Amino acid sequence: MKENSGRKFTTIMLVMAAVMSAIGVVLALYIHFPLIPAVPFLEYDPADIVIYICTYVFGIPIGIAMTVVVSVVQGLTVSGSSGPIGIVMHIISTGGFVLAAGLVYRALAPKNGSGNSNGGRMVMRLAFATATGILTTILLMTLWNILLTPIYMEIDREVLINKFLWLIVLFNIIKASINGVAAAVLTVPFRLLAKRFCGEGLVQK
Repeated sequence: MKENSGRKFTTIMLVMAAVMSAIGVVLALYIHFPLIPAVPFLEYDPADIVIYICTYVFGIPIGIAMTVVVSVVQGLTVSGSSGPIGIVMHIISTGGFVLAAGLVYRALAPKNGSGNSNGGRMVMRLAFATATGILTTILLMTLWNILLTPIYMEIDREVLINKFLWLIVLFNIIKASINGVAAAVLTVPFRLLAKRFCGEGLVQK
């Protein structure tokens, strides 16, 4: 009985992850634009919002799996010009947020027997998790852009640091903040829907 129940939960999780990944890809396909004209290859898209929400609601493994799927599909379609470097950078950026924010969110979960989070505690968890995710993304992408972007742009690393790095940092601050805050706001209603349609057992505390 427990084995069948486990299989059912796994199937539901996989279906949910596939559906939400598809939504993320569609968002990236139809909503994407440069935020800073000087670095037009850095485009904003809202696909990460869906990934972050699922990380909070279903857990880090689902968030990481969705990150890889969405990054690869997006890198082969709408962001095809960025090539493998673009896919790797997207996985690092989004995956860094997922891992950091997901760990903080899980660490602040109510202990066994203490019941579900009340409204205030949930807001605190989401705020701390989102702030951690944003900071992690900014730090990771600053380092990885120093390493990989000179290869993509075919320029000297010194030129990148002196001329473009502050714009890249600004882009990551804006994108991570927009998507992180939007995900935090939407997590609470999505969590309620997930409990209703997927069951309590699939939703993180």
